[in-house]
Amino acid sequence: MSTAAGLRHFLDIDQIDISVLRQIIDRALVMKRECMSVTAKPLVGRTLALIFEKPSTRTRVSFEVGMRRLGGDVVVLSSQEMQLGRGETIADTARVLSRYVNAVMLRTNSATRLHELARHASIPVLNGLTDQSHPCQVMADVMTFEEHRGSIAGRRIAWSGDCNNVTRSWIHAAAQFGFEFRLACPAALGASPSLIQWAQQNGGCLFVTEDPKEAVKDADCIVTDTWVSMNHNDSETRYALLTPYRVDQELMSLARSDAIFMHCLPAHRGDEVTDEVIDGPNSVVWDEAENRMHVQQAILLWCLGL
Repeated sequence: MSTAAGLRHFLDIDQIDISVLRQIIDRALVMKRECMSVTAKPLVGRTLALIFEKPSTRTRVSFEVGMRRLGGDVVVLSSQEMQLGRGETIADTARVLSRYVNAVMLRTNSATRLHELARHASIPVLNGLTDQSHPCQVMADVMTFEEHRGSIAGRRIAWSGDCNNVTRSWIHAAAQFGFEFRLACPAALGASPSLIQWAQQNGGCLFVTEDPKEAVKDADCIVTDTWVSMNHNDSETRYALLTPYRVDQELMSLARSDAIFMHCLPAHRGDEVTDEVIDGPNSVVWDEAENRMHVQQAILLWCLGL
């Protein structure tokens, strides 16, 4: 998302031109292949603030290590440590941080808080996750697919589970990158009509079903995620609804023989995925996790105009 005076935020995949998204992924692939992030230090003298209102492993480490590999510095903050946790407004926090650092990443429950931060900041703001989307994750997922299977355009990606923040970013990506997204969810945990309508109106090839076997048929990739996130209080109901959507070897066998398996992690083994799948030869979850760092480096460079 480009804003006034050349300011660039990275808030959601659907808000950024496909040419920019393509440039970011292509650059990340080159950086990983040629280790450019180790030899070049384009972010010397730049500082990234990381604000966490939710726990994190991959987001924190990938952003922090990635920024340092590019020569920059990092300030890590939790809302409990900040005046933000004692009543200071998001707007005032944005104004202050804009005087200290060159970019800020926010990981939060609320998409509203993310967008408010971006409205009042005079530096780039990056979405490290909200309850509505997880764009950095799905950019890494697209990168991972293309690293293993070539262009994602025209390919078939299947999701088995509930429609969550990662799913929404996958739907955004389907419209932008031109692949078919096959979504298998129980009716009570499926995509909202407004999201389906958005995909249809924006050229997204979206197939929706309650049958995971139908969704994964001849798929090039199967994706899932944990059934119970940190903000869910209805775990027993969710487990009952989602058990038929577990990705096991039987479900994988319905996809193409060379189909890959993705999971954004952390995985709850035996729930949404079995050990034989996540540890199997078609799993690319560890490359997927590593690629968070590479794609976020490319996002940072784009946000900072480099």
